[in-house]
Order: sequence, then structure tokens, then C-alpha cells
Amino acid sequence: MNTTRGETVASPAGPPSDLAAFWKDDHEAADGIGNPWLAACRLAAYGILTLGLLPIQVLALICRLGPSQAIPRVHHRLAARILGLRVRNLGTPIGTVPVFFVCNHVSYFDVIALGSLIPASFLAKNDVASWPVFGFLARLCRTVFVDRQASDPRSQIDIIRARFNAGESLIVFPEGTSSDGSRVLPFKSTLFAAAEHTAMTVQPISIRYTRLNGIPIGRAYRPFYAWFGDMDLAPHLWSALSLGSAEVVIRFHDPVRASDFANRKALSAHCHKCIADGVGLDADC
Repeated sequence: MNTTRGETVASPAGPPSDLAAFWKDDHEAADGIGNPWLAACRLAAYGILTLGLLPIQVLALICRLGPSQAIPRVHHRLAARILGLRVRNLGTPIGTVPVFFVCNHVSYFDVIALGSLIPASFLAKNDVASWPVFGFLARLCRTVFVDRQASDPRSQIDIIRARFNAGESLIVFPEGTSSDGSRVLPFKSTLFAAAEHTAMTVQPISIRYTRLNGIPIGRAYRPFYAWFGDMDLAPHLWSALSLGSAEVVIRFHDPVRASDFANRKALSAHCHKCIADGVGLDADC
């Protein structure tokens, strides 16, 4: 699989290019500290888990059974253990539904980490649906695919609101791309229109990859888990799975009501400040 980071929106405030260069030039360093047998065993175990739950989820979706929402969460929880993700949550996800969860985006591992804690579906770009394996799994998890470059964004907003009206919670990555995790990129506020001027509950979330085998992850080694720029997916995934266990810290910030904000841009700005504070930047929330 030779999938690369293809983004629909290029951000001028993207991750520092030196970190991407570090990965492209020196990712062989992971071979010296990683264990290829560990990576192979993890991939095999993940495949067995997925194949075991896949027919159950397909049947649940076809028959519109309640477990179709619970099975993905079970899958994410078991997958996190298999893949060496030690998820630590700070705060509590809001229990009422529906909820619009807003989070920064660092890696494809975000989906597993967040999905292990939150009973919600994800919002993703249309092109994710065509990714090998990942696109198929995303559809099974009832991911909502949206076109961020649609000429008429109202059609995309209607898709999201339909899920909310059905009582379903959603998780969105409003940066529109992933970063190296050292800062939060500017938010695209368009999708916040789905909650604008409503009583919808919105909860900001920050996610950080903090430790590798108990040792703090420094800036130079963030690219071993952060996936951004034009990194190739297959070698990045293989290296990450060979490295042992990673601590993922997920902070749930205080929920707010969308109707308390003048418009979607004000709501987006508030969520950005909260999330930036959670990843250790200068923001007061």
C-alpha cells in the first residue's frame, strides 16, 4: 500500500517542514530501535480482530441493529491494546446525545484512540472512502464522508444535521488535515454551521502523543506517530507498530452550547482556544 497524505485543503500554517524532512531522511532510525516481529504480530492480530468482528458489523448494519454502533467501539478498544496505544483520558466525554465533538488531528491512530472512548461516528473527507482497507473500515464504522470543497456547502451541512437529528454524535477534525502535534492548525469553520444557532452540545477535545515506552516523546520523534505532509502511509505505519507502546493523552474540555455563540466562527474560535490549551500552547480556556 503506497497511500500518501493527499489533503483537500493546503494550509499555509502547516507543520514545520524540518520534521517532515527528518522523517523522510532519517526514518531508518526507527529500524534501529523498533522490532519488525512486533510490527508483524500486531498487524496479524489486528487483522484477526477485524475479520472476526467484520461479519457481525455487516449483519448489524444490514438489519439496522443497535450493536452496529457498539461494535466499532469494542473494535477500537481492542485494537488500541493490540497496536500498543495506551489511552489516558483527562476529563469526561459528555453523556447526552447528540454531541458535536471537535478535536485536533495528528495521526490515523487518532481514530482508534478516540473511538475507544467515545460512542460516536467520525466526519472524514470524501477521498478517505477510496483508501484501500481504511476506507472500507470507515464505512463499516458509519463514517460521514463530506466534500470540503463542495460548491454548495449546504448539502454537506444537511448530511451532518441528518445524523444529529437521528440522535447520533459525531467527531470532527476541523483543521482539515493532520499536523505534527506540536500546535493546532487553523480551523475550517464551515462544518460548524451544522450546529450554528442550535442547542447542540459541542465538546472540544485535545489529543497528544506524549510517551514512547514510558519515555517522553521529544519534538524530533513526534513524526514516528504523527502522520502529516507527504509521508507514505505503509512505511510510517510499519515503523510506528514496531516501536513498543505509546501513551495517548485525550483531554475532554468543558462542553458548550452552540446557541451561546454569535455564529459558527465564534464557536470555532472558542474550540480552537480550548484545544490549543490542551496541547500545551498559549491559549486560555
